[in-house]
Amino acid sequence: MNAIITARNFTTSFVVDQTPDEVFAAITNVRGWWSEEIDGRTDVLGAEFDYHFREVHRCRIKVTELVPGQRVAWRVLENHFSFTKDTSEWTGTDIVFDIAEHGGKDGGKTELRFTHIGLVPEYECYEVCANGWGTYIDLSLRSLITTGTGQPNLGEPMTDSERALTGRDYTLSFTVEQTPDEVFAAINDVRGWWTGEIDGDTATLGAAFTYRYEDLHRSTQKVIGLVPGKRVVWHVVDANLTFVADTAEWIGTDIVFDIARTGDQTELRFTHRGLVPDIECFKNCSDAWRFYIGASLREFIKSGKRQAA
Repeated sequence: MNAIITARNFTTSFVVDQTPDEVFAAITNVRGWWSEEIDGRTDVLGAEFDYHFREVHRCRIKVTELVPGQRVAWRVLENHFSFTKDTSEWTGTDIVFDIAEHGGKDGGKTELRFTHIGLVPEYECYEVCANGWGTYIDLSLRSLITTGTGQPNLGEPMTDSERALTGRDYTLSFTVEQTPDEVFAAINDVRGWWTGEIDGDTATLGAAFTYRYEDLHRSTQKVIGLVPGKRVVWHVVDANLTFVADTAEWIGTDIVFDIARTGDQTELRFTHRGLVPDIECFKNCSDAWRFYIGASLREFIKSGKRQAA
């Protein structure tokens, strides 16, 4: 590789129980974690494949390294963004997956380190692209490795940045003085801030829990993303909203909590993907989230005191 990896390139990493060969196999199954709208071979050295997302982003990528159980690298040959002045910002950059055995105190684990060499803060797309990679790597690829099922892009917005560019999902954010780990812990202690009746495990990847509020609202959420100090994602698998004609409006939506350190504070950005102005419950549900997230969860993070039901 001619590029030099510096601390300024976007990078993220995680550790899993699977073997290096299993991690390698998941990475090269790009349709399983990034997008089903990929044309071309992704698992052959020297092959080229095309990625596209609506009219927002398209690129051609060449597989430049394939070392089973150790490394995968791609070179971006062509790129087009619809949302930046320099539409070709990714062109000439390298996307690298480094795989290594991770002993630790227990042993038998594998570390995956992802680096997009050349994706630096000076790029206009940096924030959008970093958010995108954070979702596709930390959430979708990790899920594919650990459970055998990823959350690839099916032509619909998957990341918060894609939603911002193409959608109108309900979102809000706030900052607190607590650490990202403290914010993460508070979010997962759902009974401390989402007042109502909650049954089930709210803090284990793959678990599901049911929320009920009087006779107005019942929904079941599956925990599909847990990245300590960074992100929590729930997928709504069932719902009954008795105050709207289509009682199943929440089904198939995602509830996302993104956590990031900003200076000496922590920012929490909440997004309910699929909760858009077109659906009947939007006003009532957005008002409820404004209270539960902007007031109840925020106060729970700051004080540690459980909110009254």
